Amino acid sequence: MTTWPILSVTTFLPLVGALIVYLSRGDDEAAKRNSRWIALWTTIITFAVSVILVMRFDPANADFQFVEKSAWLATGITYHMGVDGISLPLVILTTAIMPFCIIASWKAITNRVREYMMAFLILETLMIGTFSALDLVLFYLFFEGGLIPMFLIIGVWGGPRRVYASFKFFLYTLLGSVLMLLAIMALYWNGGTTDIPALMHTAVPRSLQTWAWLAFFASFAVKMPMWPVHTWLPDAHVEAPTAGSVVLAAILLKMGGYGFLRFSLPMFPLASHDFAPLVFTMSAIAIIYTSLVALMQEDMKKLIAYSSVAHMGFVTMGIFAGTMQGVAGGVFQMISHGIVSGALFLCVGIVYDRMHTREIAAYGGLVNRMPLYALTFMVFTMANVGLPGTSGFVGEFMTLLGTFKVSIPTAFFATFGVILSAAYALWLYRKVVFGALVKPTLMSMKDLTLRECVTLFPLIALTILFGVYPKPVLDMSAASVQQLVNNYNTAVTAVKAAALLQ
Repeated sequence: MTTWPILSVTTFLPLVGALIVYLSRGDDEAAKRNSRWIALWTTIITFAVSVILVMRFDPANADFQFVEKSAWLATGITYHMGVDGISLPLVILTTAIMPFCIIASWKAITNRVREYMMAFLILETLMIGTFSALDLVLFYLFFEGGLIPMFLIIGVWGGPRRVYASFKFFLYTLLGSVLMLLAIMALYWNGGTTDIPALMHTAVPRSLQTWAWLAFFASFAVKMPMWPVHTWLPDAHVEAPTAGSVVLAAILLKMGGYGFLRFSLPMFPLASHDFAPLVFTMSAIAIIYTSLVALMQEDMKKLIAYSSVAHMGFVTMGIFAGTMQGVAGGVFQMISHGIVSGALFLCVGIVYDRMHTREIAAYGGLVNRMPLYALTFMVFTMANVGLPGTSGFVGEFMTLLGTFKVSIPTAFFATFGVILSAAYALWLYRKVVFGALVKPTLMSMKDLTLRECVTLFPLIALTILFGVYPKPVLDMSAASVQQLVNNYNTAVTAVKAAALLQ
């Protein structure tokens, strides 16, 4: 049994690293070098500590583990942390992706390096805290706190339209979260507590369920982002630095999906069941519409950003199907998308560092100069398409299987979206990698450096490993998903039985 507060250590270790970066002194170049190395070692150590969580985690136990609870505010609001099979994979994804973000920023960021590294380390603490918090107020603080460092990362180190993109990102996500704060207050007045495990077993009146579900949905739908509140994402991705795009796609979007799994389904099962057709419709539109929009893009980052909206449509569809395959597939798809989309943005960042343009038309024939890059880009493109043998296939197939049991039309339209994803992903790959090398600016392109190989090769290994052997992720979440689905189905069945008796 763990006696030391391992979850708090994992959560706040990056914050300690940020403080050390702040205190590090030296001349300009030495300070930059020190900041990079401190940030890298902090993220690596945080990942190493989080691996201990996995080793000591009992996948057969559906309850929260590594629980830490202590009094905090006088009104019964506590510092309460813990993880289960749904949140732990997302914690590991966060700690695993962050070292790659620091390495990707090594040479790309040259101004205000100390502040940049501090922003990333603070963001890591807030993201891990979001997935680990077991108190509504604590969750809200972590959830909203993540906005601030991301706002600065886009607004200070972003592209030419960075201020517009950062304000759009901030206002969109904050607007939905104000409604969630009202719902948190309503749940506190109804249940007399902000403790999440306690609220999962507290009866919420039908009318409150409806309004609270809509309020939480407003916040999580923007964060995912779901159609039609997705328009902030392409702008944020285009203007964000490479590592900012990686974090945004790989982790921040998953907070919305995690919110649905942690709050919408267990706390408001009846409202979730009633609004499932709405979610199915929005998910199907997202998958098809944003895939068509992706086909029309001229900017590589924008195309991948729209593909993220489409892939998140599979997640929401699977979650609200309320079936074992659908929910488990949604969890797996979030992990897979985190790895694959993060890697795709790293691939775009590599050619952007060399050419300083993301225009698809500026490239062509890169396979002649960068064969290793062409190979790595192909693996992630195929995973994005959902090719069998890659992690992208497992998540999409499971969500489609789970949704098919509940809504055949939704599964049909989503499957059509898979074909469209193949169209835009292969079109991008053909334009950038294949063809004759005729543009003079591309003649001097160098293949992957050792630093770039270090960031991409582990992600290739994970993409193929989870495509061939998805068992580690599925087993970790199986008991928690089973409990969630059972409780959801029990609540819905009880209401239907009561309606028949009347």
